[in-house]
Amino acid sequence: MIHMVDADDKGLLKGINCFALDMDGTVYLGERWIDGARDFLKALEDAGKKYVFLTNNSSKNPQAYVEKLGRMGLSVGTDKIVTSGEATIAYLKKNFPGKRVYLLGNELLQEEFLEAGIKLDEKEPEMVVVGFDTSLTYAKMCRVCDFVREGLPYISTHPDYNCPTETGFVPDAGAIHAFIHASAFRYPDHVIGKPNGHIMDYLAQRAGVSKSETAMVGDRLYTDVAAGVNNGYTGILVLSGEAGMKDVEESEVKPDLIFSSVKEMIPFL
Repeated sequence: MIHMVDADDKGLLKGINCFALDMDGTVYLGERWIDGARDFLKALEDAGKKYVFLTNNSSKNPQAYVEKLGRMGLSVGTDKIVTSGEATIAYLKKNFPGKRVYLLGNELLQEEFLEAGIKLDEKEPEMVVVGFDTSLTYAKMCRVCDFVREGLPYISTHPDYNCPTETGFVPDAGAIHAFIHASAFRYPDHVIGKPNGHIMDYLAQRAGVSKSETAMVGDRLYTDVAAGVNNGYTGILVLSGEAGMKDVEESEVKPDLIFSSVKEMIPFL
């Protein structure tokens, strides 16, 4: 199958009223905007279309993203940010209300859970939640493996193996799952973030949009694009981050549209 790049022959983008945008590798790398990303956001506003940022990264809370975007010159509120941490909290409240949680996550994620009324317990939890813990220690890994080995319900915020940075990649939550599996022989019972339906349902509800009029835009096939095409959204791949055309050829996940970067979508809005 031949995939056209930077083309929208069927005019799909005209029917999209909301763009769910991945962040790392899609609109920025580190603290640097990807070329034309600001122009794309302005073009969306000029066209009267909505956008929200949707990230699997649970090492930062929405406020941290608001502050980061502010430093980069974009003023938005937390209403524009949806994280896998928030979607996980919503999932816990619905499916495990009141349960004591052992959370493998950094201080920002812990604060977010506590503010949402989730009980955190390092001694006798009733379940385990694993995030992208940038404050990981060997002692924490031993503890989480013990709890997983005991058979407690085991949830994770997202599946990404690596997180893109300006200088390459750092191990992400999926790499932590692999470590836990090597010791405790279990993978998470449920993973909330992209490409899974939990976060995509949460997104539609939070943004107040219909899936058929929303596009999921990202630089990864196995999380971003799969999240779109498998959950009733238009799935758009941008080649500004992790995935290249070779990956598209080899992947079972087929994007609805492919662009070199978000700015190449501007003429089709």
